[in-house]
Amino acid sequence: VQLQASGGGLVQAGGSLRLSCAASVRTFSSYGMGWFRQAPGKERDFVATISASGGTTYYTDSVKGRFTISRDDAKNTVYLQMNSLEPKDTAVYYCAAARPWFGRRKPDEYVFWGQGTLVTVSS
Repeated sequence: VQLQASGGGLVQAGGSLRLSCAASVRTFSSYGMGWFRQAPGKERDFVATISASGGTTYYTDSVKGRFTISRDDAKNTVYLQMNSLEPKDTAVYYCAAARPWFGRRKPDEYVFWGQGTLVTVSS
């Protein structure tokens, strides 16, 4: 499974970005997908995850109500819509795939990773 994340950039506080993660795998719909982020000098942290069916999602508390994870299996792509961005959201964002899913929220529970896309939020 190869994952390609995109959509990062520089945005002012209060702005929005949509990250995309395209997967090169025929069985994309069987994978749960997650987004993680890593700020400079910090560990990689869980942001959001979505089940293989798309029917279940989980978010870390700090992004609830601001971020939305979704998937389009016809395009083999998972998205992270980020609204009301804050400087503390600045990080490299990574997408990851897990099968089976079981609501996984730890980085070491995901086998396949994208290369990361940088999100910078200015104050």
